[in-house]
Amino acid sequence: MATPSPYLAGYPPDLAAQVQALIDADRLGPLLLKKYPQAHGVRTDRALYDYVQALKSRYLRNGAPLSKVAFDGKLQELRQALGTHTRVSRVQGGKLKAKREIHIAAVFRDMPEAFLRMIVVHELAHLKESGHDRAFYQLCQHMEPDYHQLEFDLRAYLSQLDAGGAVLWGAPGNDC
Repeated sequence: MATPSPYLAGYPPDLAAQVQALIDADRLGPLLLKKYPQAHGVRTDRALYDYVQALKSRYLRNGAPLSKVAFDGKLQELRQALGTHTRVSRVQGGKLKAKREIHIAAVFRDMPEAFLRMIVVHELAHLKESGHDRAFYQLCQHMEPDYHQLEFDLRAYLSQLDAGGAVLWGAPGNDC
């Protein structure tokens, strides 16, 4: 059996071992494909911006506006940077201007909509809650009730990819 994936490091060892056993038996892919049969249709940065704005307007109406939302090919999922949020404040004239951006790893172009929604919800929650504390995860669950299951399924899939397993929803770098 292979070394457990770093994506599952925060989970109980017996659960990580179960995922690893599914990967070793080449059974994780079919299970994920049955649960999430197809990739989403959000292909461009503009479509991603609209997708994020729709979620933001539904759950964080009073939140500060986003100046940019984009897929980012430079974010390395192996460094556990699947998405980022930035706040840049600068003085412009006599006023303090804030600029907020969300970047989503390009690997999410070829994933199911549920995984994209989970990472977007995570980054949107950071607009209101900076840390990964109880309030942060409650906000994530408010926006996506299945947040924890989606995060686990995504981490299991990333573990499969990390182990050299098959890409399930398109080829890496596929921008079709």
